[in-house]
Amino acid sequence: MPSHKLYRPNLSRDRINTIPGAEFRRRVCEKMQQDGVAGLQQLWESCSCRLNDLQDDPKVSRLINSSAGRYVSSHPVVAVALLLFAALAMLPVGLFLAFAVVTLALSAVCFVAVEVFLLFTGGLSLLCLLFGIAMFSVVVSLFFNVAYAVIFNFLGYSQPALAKLGEARKKGAETSEAEKAQ
Repeated sequence: MPSHKLYRPNLSRDRINTIPGAEFRRRVCEKMQQDGVAGLQQLWESCSCRLNDLQDDPKVSRLINSSAGRYVSSHPVVAVALLLFAALAMLPVGLFLAFAVVTLALSAVCFVAVEVFLLFTGGLSLLCLLFGIAMFSVVVSLFFNVAYAVIFNFLGYSQPALAKLGEARKKGAETSEAEKAQ
């Protein structure tokens, strides 16, 4: 039985450094890693700045302080489901409204019976589609919230330093709330 050996070149560290362009490739790789970290930091600062601007807006603060805003803030699964539903339902609802306007314009030309049938069919289709989008939104938000809980519970058990940091932040928040209450 013949033995087949795979060709594996013998490239030691010294031999790699003598290959033309190896130093250049190493420098380019290091530069790309540094630029990637700097780019992520800039992106994070930009996003956090925009989020702070959004939170400082009086209309947003009024919405967050309403009873619906407090409920959604305390129930993240509902918040994600509502956000996902609204984002996914925008296009079908807009298309249906455009369809309704066109059918109303055509009904002025005396195709009332056909238009009623088309509106009924379109409305029923929209109802089925919105139900599907709502179910999809709930399932996706539950999946992400379960994944979030599992990952951070796992990190809490495997990384005790992170768990202590979270407890310290929670105590600091409780202390600041107690000071505000006084």
